[in-house]
Amino acid sequence: MPAVTVENTLALPRVTAPAEAVARPVLTVTTAPSGFEGEGFPVRRAFAGIAHRHLDPFILMDQMGEVEYAPGEPKGTPWHPHRGFETVTYIIDGAFDHQDSHGGGGSITNGDTQWMTAGSGLLHIEAPPEQLVMSGGLFHGLQLWVNLPAKDKMMAPRYQDIRGGTVKLLTSPDGGALIRVIAGELDGHQGPGITHTPITMIHATVAPGAEITLPWREDFNALAYVLAGRGSVGTERRPVHTGQAAVYGKGSSLTFRADERQDGNTPDLEIVLLGGRPIREPMQQYGPFVMNTRDELVQAFEDFQKGRFGQIPAAHGMTASGPQA
Repeated sequence: MPAVTVENTLALPRVTAPAEAVARPVLTVTTAPSGFEGEGFPVRRAFAGIAHRHLDPFILMDQMGEVEYAPGEPKGTPWHPHRGFETVTYIIDGAFDHQDSHGGGGSITNGDTQWMTAGSGLLHIEAPPEQLVMSGGLFHGLQLWVNLPAKDKMMAPRYQDIRGGTVKLLTSPDGGALIRVIAGELDGHQGPGITHTPITMIHATVAPGAEITLPWREDFNALAYVLAGRGSVGTERRPVHTGQAAVYGKGSSLTFRADERQDGNTPDLEIVLLGGRPIREPMQQYGPFVMNTRDELVQAFEDFQKGRFGQIPAAHGMTASGPQA
């Protein structure tokens, strides 16, 4: 799991929660069911079974892979629409190409992130590059959907290409964790991702036996998802393992720990931490459209059918598929 790493974490800025911080309790731990997305690549539905009141402003998150493809097997998604939210694609292993009907696009690989603000609507496609399809290989990543408030749902689409080398790297006081701030802020350290809805997105690698307590904004919710490994969450040390998500309650710090012994193919605990300011607005979703009312969903579908989300570049010679995730 390369993502972005360093040889000596102790050379990085260190983050710790203040002594007076109030520990966030763990409210729930859920296990992600497995499924398939797009043209058939395997995913874990990270937030399945978690109430929306705990997720807000997040909508869903899929862990894509981890899968070792044979030559000819890598898959992506066909052209499809989105309106009313942002998609965040974070690649840990492998590579993914993006193109959309508003001119956004690029290729991402180990540790890179694509941040697409769908806003008023666009068409896009995500697929492995041709060389990966030909050779096969390891593929692993995340896709996160972040809601937009009503005032921003019809904003102009935007695309951000966030290179792994720009991610803010931090560590814990004892150097036991590599903390990658992809978006938002942690203890005054800012990640490169620009967000409309205030959020923080972190990928942490935690050495066996290390325990980390981070400061966390009290006006944000707090979620943790285990990409790989075994450990515990909260000061109460609720056990968690690969494919499980934890919801933290209120407070100003969150704690997580890696077990002393990890699985043979997973030397460390790999965990994604998410926090955001809840929007607290009505939400209606139909596939790739996330709006505030049913009438707005109907309008989104009509606009898509009438070609108002832009045109697929002619070079592809493809037509957009119907609504999908």
